[in-house]
Amino acid sequence: MLFLVIAKDGTDADAPARRQRVRERHLEGARALAESGALQVGGALLDGQGAMIGSALLVEAEDEAATRRLLEADVYHREGVWRSYEIYPFKRAV
Repeated sequence: MLFLVIAKDGTDADAPARRQRVRERHLEGARALAESGALQVGGALLDGQGAMIGSALLVEAEDEAATRRLLEADVYHREGVWRSYEIYPFKRAV
């Protein structure tokens, strides 16, 4: 089943530095998830000035609990980059 995830970064002054500090580790994990087929699409959410403020993911998982476990294993979650996320079941139309 597919799930759309909208993950929001913190809005404190240290949020951009927290993201940059672990970004390469996050991307390594994302590449591995993409190769396994679990991550269908992933990318950064941007503000009006082009700064990264969160992430959007399209995840293939058994259920919402499995999606939540995948998110909680990500370095962005473990290191406090993502401060909140929403998970929506998703049906691909095209």
